[in-house]
Amino acid sequence: MVTFETADQKEVRRFRIAQFNGRTVTVKSDGAPVTGHVRSVLESGESIPQRWTITIVPSPPKPTVVPSRAAPRFQSFVEDLY
Repeated sequence: MVTFETADQKEVRRFRIAQFNGRTVTVKSDGAPVTGHVRSVLESGESIPQRWTITIVPSPPKPTVVPSRAAPRFQSFVEDLY
């Protein structure tokens, strides 16, 4: 689990909406992007300015699929040599 604090209300709103809708979010953690589901958004007690602690459960990375080239249905225009 990835846990971090933020004071950005717009970011907190985005995380709460993602948590409510069950969507994944992507954040930077130590310079590396982490994608996962929001587990909790908790407001820190009596801090000024307001701060929130957000917990994200990372999702396993999706395997990259390399699209295969489709073979042509017909050969290019070849002149008959016969």
